[in-house]
Amino acid sequence: MCGRFTSITSPTEVASFFSAVEPNPNLFGDFAPNYNVAPTTRIMAIANDQLGARRVGLFQWGLVPSWTKVLPTSQPLINARSETAREKPSFRESLPHRRCLIAVDGFFEWRTVDIADTKPPATKQPVYVTRRDGQLLALAGLWATWRDTSGPSPSPWLHSCCILTTSANATMSPIHDRMPVILESQDWSAWLNTGRTSQPATSMAEIVKLMKPADASILSVAAVGTAVNSIRNNSADLLLPVI
Repeated sequence: MCGRFTSITSPTEVASFFSAVEPNPNLFGDFAPNYNVAPTTRIMAIANDQLGARRVGLFQWGLVPSWTKVLPTSQPLINARSETAREKPSFRESLPHRRCLIAVDGFFEWRTVDIADTKPPATKQPVYVTRRDGQLLALAGLWATWRDTSGPSPSPWLHSCCILTTSANATMSPIHDRMPVILESQDWSAWLNTGRTSQPATSMAEIVKLMKPADASILSVAAVGTAVNSIRNNSADLLLPVI
C-alpha cells in the first residue's frame, strides 16, 4: 500500500512536467512543500477537463464515493487494489470515468527488520522511494466528487482521490508485497482519457494492462530515520538517509 509520501515540487512545476494548464493561483496560493503527506491531506492530482486539457487540482487524499451518505471520520479509502477495483462498489464508478495522476516526489514504506536482541524481536524501518532519474512519480489514481445534502442547504463539493496499488516489483518486494501503480509518460494520455470529450475513452482492457508493477530499475530506495513515523514531523530532514 502507500500511506505516506512527499509533495515538494511546486504546482507550476507540476503542471509543466505533466503538460497541464497553468494552475489557478487562487487554488495554490499558499502552497508549501510537504515532506510527510498523510491521509485526508489535500494533494495535487492531474485530470482531464471536459475539453480534454490536463489540469492540476486539489483533492482530499481518501476517496469519498458519490453515493456516500455520511462523510467518514476514520479509515479513509487512500488505496484501491487494482486487481479488484472494477468490482468494488467504492471504486467501480471511478475506474472507467474518473482517473487521475497523483504527482509525488517520493513515497515512504516500512519494512520489517529482525533484531534478535529486542522484544518484540522485530521493528519497522522506514524507507523513502524515489525515481532514479530524479523526476516526479506519476501514481495512477481515481477521483470522485461528493457533497453533503442532509442539511438545509447543500455543502460545497468535496473532490477526493485514492492511489491504485499493484503487486510489488523486485525492488519493492523485500519491503512490502504491494506498491503504487506508477505510470510512464507515454501512458499518461491513455490513462487520463475517460471519454469526456469526443475522443473515445481508453478501453478497460487497455487500462487493466497499465495497472502493472513498474520496472524495478526505475526506483531508488533509501532507509530514513523514524521521525517520519509521526505526522507531526514535517521537514526536509525526514529525507536524510541513515546508515
